Amino acid sequence: MSSNALISPEVVSQVLQKYYVEDLAKATIREIVSVTNDLESLSGHKFIRMEMGVPGLPPSQVGVQAEIEALKSNIASLYPPVEGVAELKQEASRFIKAFMNVDISPKGCIAAVGSMQGGYASFLLTGLKAPGRQTILFIDPGFPVQKQQVRVMNYKYESFDVYKFRGDKLHDKLESYLSKGDIAAVVYSNPNNPTWICLNNDELRIIGELCKKYDVTVIEDLAYFGMDFRRDISVPFQPPYQVSVANYTDDYILLISSSKAFSYAGQRMAVICVSDALYDRHFPNIKEKLGVSHFGTALIQRVIYALSAGAGHSSQYAMAAILKAASDGKYSFLSEVKEYEIRAKEMKSLFLSNGFHIVYDHDLEESLADGFYFSFGYKDFTGGRLLQELLCYGISAITLDNTGSLRQGLRACVSQTERHRFADLADRLKAFSADHR
Repeated sequence: MSSNALISPEVVSQVLQKYYVEDLAKATIREIVSVTNDLESLSGHKFIRMEMGVPGLPPSQVGVQAEIEALKSNIASLYPPVEGVAELKQEASRFIKAFMNVDISPKGCIAAVGSMQGGYASFLLTGLKAPGRQTILFIDPGFPVQKQQVRVMNYKYESFDVYKFRGDKLHDKLESYLSKGDIAAVVYSNPNNPTWICLNNDELRIIGELCKKYDVTVIEDLAYFGMDFRRDISVPFQPPYQVSVANYTDDYILLISSSKAFSYAGQRMAVICVSDALYDRHFPNIKEKLGVSHFGTALIQRVIYALSAGAGHSSQYAMAAILKAASDGKYSFLSEVKEYEIRAKEMKSLFLSNGFHIVYDHDLEESLADGFYFSFGYKDFTGGRLLQELLCYGISAITLDNTGSLRQGLRACVSQTERHRFADLADRLKAFSADHR
């Protein structure tokens, strides 16, 4: 390696050893964050930070003002209802109707401490629906920590990389897993973290119909709600709507987060939205394990109560206000986050012009959307090697290995790279390319 690097490989290796990271391909996101923090401090160089999916925009002011008013009313001294405050439940139900054209009763819209808790609670309870069904199937690539959650609860998981099984090919691949009879739930994000591919209505129909056939719950992670900017779903109660498996099965859970679409990540707020049919189903095995057979009651009074006894009181009012303003047409939340589309387009261009390639580059017959994430690689480098060498140039990301991808490369999050850093990114990519011809 030539002198174009900002940090010596020896220093990078020392920091990796400090955190016991033997292979960056297996490092967690938070481990990479810690490594990057140390390298910034030791080198004095501000990194181009693409490793963590955090908002890079100011929080929704609608939410901020609502939360301030809630705190002024002294609710901080009161425990919130475990199921969520009535305003949030009502507005979540209305928001889903406004932007998805899907009907879910307010009773099934349950406050959670971020989609992380929403996912954990959903995995835990669906894994108790029936004996012998404690395997969660991930349609990958996906969010690595969700698999960690499944391991923590001592469940099993299966996964497959969906890229080669798009369209009609998805049917047989998915059925090969569901037909074994041990799958409790199928999980995916749409738009997808980390690739930003978006499952379409035909694929969602396949998922919904097969899961209905095999009595499997679908957990649809909508962390990036409406952020497929190729289709403008921003007008409430008018098509086009956010596509969803909810149109093709009645056994589903939607996870709607305040973090990305509303830039409200710090308050750890989300809503678990359980279909009416699933909410009111009874499962003898759940009763045996938790003392109550009713799915909705078990989720609220046994699982959420045990995990956190509810979500933060004031942040529930913040999210309720955000959802209400969006459904009223007074808050164009998608207009604010379109900044990510602009950043992704320019950042991809910088990578491509310096010899890198986009790993997941097409969305069936369409070009990939520009959004919160994209994936990139360099020549025949493995993800672990590429990341370790890019750290020497002041660039961080995460490997695709951890996301369940079968391809080699890295995931880039655009949120922390503001436009004024594009020149720095260009210089560092140029330096890396010059040293690795």
